[in-house]
Amino acid sequence: MSPAHDKPSPYEAGTTHFGFRDVPAGDKQKLVGQVFTSVAGKYDLMNDLMSLGIHRVWKRYFVATCQVKPGDRVLDLAGGTGDIAALLKPRVGAQGSIVLGDINAGMLSVGRDRLTDRGLVAGLDYVQCNAEKLPFPDGSFDLVTMAFGLRNVTDKDAALREIARVLRVGGQARVLEFSEVQAEWFRPLYDFHSFKVLPKLGSLFAGDPGSYQYLAESIRKHPPQAQLQAMMEEAGLSRCGYVNLSGGIVAVHTGYRI
Repeated sequence: MSPAHDKPSPYEAGTTHFGFRDVPAGDKQKLVGQVFTSVAGKYDLMNDLMSLGIHRVWKRYFVATCQVKPGDRVLDLAGGTGDIAALLKPRVGAQGSIVLGDINAGMLSVGRDRLTDRGLVAGLDYVQCNAEKLPFPDGSFDLVTMAFGLRNVTDKDAALREIARVLRVGGQARVLEFSEVQAEWFRPLYDFHSFKVLPKLGSLFAGDPGSYQYLAESIRKHPPQAQLQAMMEEAGLSRCGYVNLSGGIVAVHTGYRI
């Protein structure tokens, strides 16, 4: 099955959401960029505060269950501070390669510095790019990963189509993202942490409660599990499915280019 191409974006005009705010669609990318420029130096701290440190376990599971082997070429979108790439590097080995793609130059710089400090240099490339319009030829990668990035993309459908396009036939797409909590009893506690505790922690530890408020709101605006699965299928991916982790706080989505 070929991925869908050249569909008009519903975001070219009109509004979209930035957290719980409606903003001109053309402004969201800049606003999200400001958030991640602000938190780039403390991105791991941000994730620790949002997930109570469990994000490290989720990421290890995400990488451990990827379809990847020595010699593969991988694109890690929203590669941020390089933690997914660091986990993937031993899997692709010396003959494989990983491209870290991120729209935010500050995040990409932090990732490059951290990986270099860990002695991870060979087989790693860094590309500042927009997930909605990737600068790679069709069929370039065996695996495309995106961890905690899709919810910040303005046109998620376009990004998913691009992921499908740059995968080789037989290649795998993997998305790790905050999702819809499944246990009714847990939702009030989760909301309290997200909207009452998290911004205060962001103010205390990072001096930036607004960015943390946006990040909590962006989770609630992200498509729930079944909807995202349908979006991946519509984008041209096949055999799509998902696995909930921690009761649906996050979900790992998988699809294939067939």
